[in-house]
Amino acid sequence: MTAVWPTAKLGAVLASVDRAEVPAAGVAYRQIGVRLWGEGAHEREALDGGATKYSRLKRVEAGDIIVNKIWARNGSVAVVRDELAGCYASAEFPTYVARPGRLDPRWFHWIAKTRWFWKLCDEASHGTSGKNRIRPEKFLAIEIPLPPLEEQRRIVAKLDALVRHAAAVGDALEHNSKATNALLRSTLHSVFAGHSGWPEIRLEDACETILDCLHSNPVYSEQGVPTVRSPDVGLGTLYLGGAKRTSDAEYRRRTSRGEPQEDDLVIVREGGGTGRAALVRRDERFSLGQRVMLLRPRRQRVLPRFLLHQWLSPRILDAEIAEKTKGSASPHLNISHVRRFSLLMPSLEEQKTIVDYLDRLQGKIHQLGAIRADAQGELSTLVPALLDRAFRGEL
Repeated sequence: MTAVWPTAKLGAVLASVDRAEVPAAGVAYRQIGVRLWGEGAHEREALDGGATKYSRLKRVEAGDIIVNKIWARNGSVAVVRDELAGCYASAEFPTYVARPGRLDPRWFHWIAKTRWFWKLCDEASHGTSGKNRIRPEKFLAIEIPLPPLEEQRRIVAKLDALVRHAAAVGDALEHNSKATNALLRSTLHSVFAGHSGWPEIRLEDACETILDCLHSNPVYSEQGVPTVRSPDVGLGTLYLGGAKRTSDAEYRRRTSRGEPQEDDLVIVREGGGTGRAALVRRDERFSLGQRVMLLRPRRQRVLPRFLLHQWLSPRILDAEIAEKTKGSASPHLNISHVRRFSLLMPSLEEQKTIVDYLDRLQGKIHQLGAIRADAQGELSTLVPALLDRAFRGEL
């Protein structure tokens, strides 16, 4: 909060409003909800008047200020947007209108998105009856900065413009992400399509080992050796940092048929991530959990990274995997089917040329991704910083 402007209690600038109606059976009532942490109001599923437990429902209109009694302490306070006018709320959602000439609803809209306002709501909620609900008199006792109305509107206009610009930048970053992903897919497609001169072999002939996981749940422990499950396999990368762990004894039991080695390919064989695959890096020690399998390439026939790139190309990931598991409630790869996947198999020299080219492209895409992630991180802090400046009188 700021000392630049005078403050006023909400009770001095808000008036309670209650457009109550008795719900009627057979009438559908649009419902309004209020998300946490300043995320605003939203429309919920319509409710038949005969199905509600409340004897009265309150209609809200555009510009109303709506408060969730229970979760106001977690930022569940909002200004009703135009498209939500005519929705209904229960008595758990006290509703107010701004007093003309004192408070612009958009000024309060931005206040409701600040951490300091959430903190004031939290303090006002403590010690009240009924799961820390905020009572209306406690809410109306909260003080907010209140510059003259024209100053409120000037700052609101500037905030609106700056946030619109930030949103446009965010949209551009998202578009950039989709474009680079599309570029990689298109390149993989062009590399592994239309090469009728390359011989084709079955995947089992390109592998020394095709190893399924044990079909039993691992016995986990707080510490020990990671066990890789489907969430730990990305598109080309294993994420062992967040993997669950097992004891050494359980690790030995789960690797009795073979331990993962550098440049083995770990594949998700079941569930929502079916088909994701990643290479084992040097000194990575883990066992296979549920829903994954392992391929060990015959290096005299196929380079591990060439196998990975081809597996993640539309030739296999789309045509062989997505197409054959489409519509399944529980998609999965049958190992006998995987063994028969058709692989393009140029010479090792050609494979190396292709791998070098695709690795360079992926390196550039990862660099762009890192720059994009940094920019998105800065964007995520921009609005709080703007609000902080606004309410210190610096906009």
